[in-house]
Amino acid sequence: QVQLVESGGGLVQAGGSLRLSCAASGRTFSSYGMGWFRQAPGKEREFVAAISSSGSTTNYADSVKGRFTISRDNAKNTVYLQMNSLKPEDTAVYYCAAGLFGAALTRSSGYLGWGQGTQVTVSS
Repeated sequence: QVQLVESGGGLVQAGGSLRLSCAASGRTFSSYGMGWFRQAPGKEREFVAAISSSGSTTNYADSVKGRFTISRDNAKNTVYLQMNSLKPEDTAVYYCAAGLFGAALTRSSGYLGWGQGTQVTVSS
């Protein structure tokens, strides 16, 4: 079983940046892919970014490509999401998730552990 704790959310103006962190424990971190998802009020949870266990492969939603960067530090059991050029439509609760496998999966069904979420609010 894996435990995940997100941090780094907050309130930022449009065009600003935030970096989210997700600390993992309970499984061998370097053996599974990690993902970030988000859920805005009244909307379904959606995929944001994913990274493979080694960090060699990343995937992004079209809406964040070129603005967000996912990375991981296996020595620190932590995955990051650097968010630049933020837009009001990026406002959501952001969740990190631990994958079933080592791949950078884009579907939530590929993840078995979820954090509690961190709120990101982008003002216009």
